[in-house]
Amino acid sequence: MNTLDEAQLLDSYSRAVIEATEKVSPAVVNLEVRQRTARTPGASPRLPRARQGNGSGVLFTSDGFLLTNSHVAHRAERIEAMLPDGNQYDAILIGDDPETDLAVLKIDAPMLVPAATLGDSVSLRVGQLVIAIGNPYGFQCTVTAGVVSALGRSLRSTSGRLIEDVIQTDAALNPGNSGGPLVTSLGDVIGINTAAILQAQGLCFAIPVNTAKFVAERLMRDGKIRRGYLGIGGQTTPLHPRITRFYHLPVERAVCVVSVEIGSPAARAGVREGDVIVEFAGQPVAGIDDLHRLLTEQQVGVPTSLLIIRGVEQERLTIVPEESRAPEESRENP
Repeated sequence: MNTLDEAQLLDSYSRAVIEATEKVSPAVVNLEVRQRTARTPGASPRLPRARQGNGSGVLFTSDGFLLTNSHVAHRAERIEAMLPDGNQYDAILIGDDPETDLAVLKIDAPMLVPAATLGDSVSLRVGQLVIAIGNPYGFQCTVTAGVVSALGRSLRSTSGRLIEDVIQTDAALNPGNSGGPLVTSLGDVIGINTAAILQAQGLCFAIPVNTAKFVAERLMRDGKIRRGYLGIGGQTTPLHPRITRFYHLPVERAVCVVSVEIGSPAARAGVREGDVIVEFAGQPVAGIDDLHRLLTEQQVGVPTSLLIIRGVEQERLTIVPEESRAPEESRENP
C-alpha cells in the first residue's frame, strides 16, 4: 500500500468517526447524580448520607426519554441532565433494572430534543468499528474509538444474575462513561456502555441495544421488569455420574438448594434443603444461571414443573413462581 492509499484510508476512517460523532453527540447527556447511601450502624451522624457521582446517558426519543445504566441512577435522590448545548434539566427516574444494569430517565425540556437512532445489535460483527461517547470524569462528550472485540460475553450484574450477550470492545471507557452510547460508523446506537476492567488494557463492555430496547419498553410501560421468584438459596453443584446415567439426565451439574424461605413458592411446593434441581419448566438446569434465565415474566403465577433429586430418588413437584422481589432483598436467590 502506497502513501496515498494509506492517507485515503486514514481519511475514510476519520470521516466515519467524525460523522458518527456529529450525528450522535447532540443526544448524549452528562448526568450529575446525588445518591442516597445507607447509614452504617454506629457511624457518625455528621457523615453525609448522600454521595455525588456522574455518568452518561443517551436520548432516544425527542420528547426526552433517555437510557443510562442502573448503577448510575439507582437510589438517586436527584439527577440533573446537561445537554451538549449547555441546557440543564432535572431528570426523573422512570424505572431501573439492576439485573441488566439499565435505567430509563425522562427530562422535561420545553422543546423537542435531539434523539439518537437505536440500531440492531444482532447485526454486529467482531472487528467492526465502534465509537463510545460519554463523559468520563465529567469531561463532556469525550469520544473514543475501537472495534468489537467479542460478542456473546456474559457479565455479572450487581444483583448476581448474568447479563447475556454483552458486547466486548477496546474503545476506551472510564468512570463517567457509564450509560453512554456505543455506536457504529453509521451513528446507530448498538450498545449502552456499562463497565471496564480498569486493571486491564482495552477490556470494556456494553449492554446490547436489543436488550436495552426490550428493557426500556417495559420500564416505560410498567416502571419495572417482572421476573419469576422461587424463594430458594441455591448453588451450582456437580451431579454424581451414577445419578446422571441412571436418570438419563442431559446435564452434569445442577442447583443444590441450600435454603428455602418460609412461605415462599418453593416452601409451598415442598422443596427442601438439600434437594437438587435438575429441570424447571421442562428445561434442563445446569446451574444457578440457567435457573435465573428460565424465571421469566411468563412464569409468574403459572403452575410449573420442577424436577428434583432428593437423596437418590427423583421427584417431580409443581411450583407457582411469584414476581421477584427488589434486588436489594433477593440478591442471588432465585
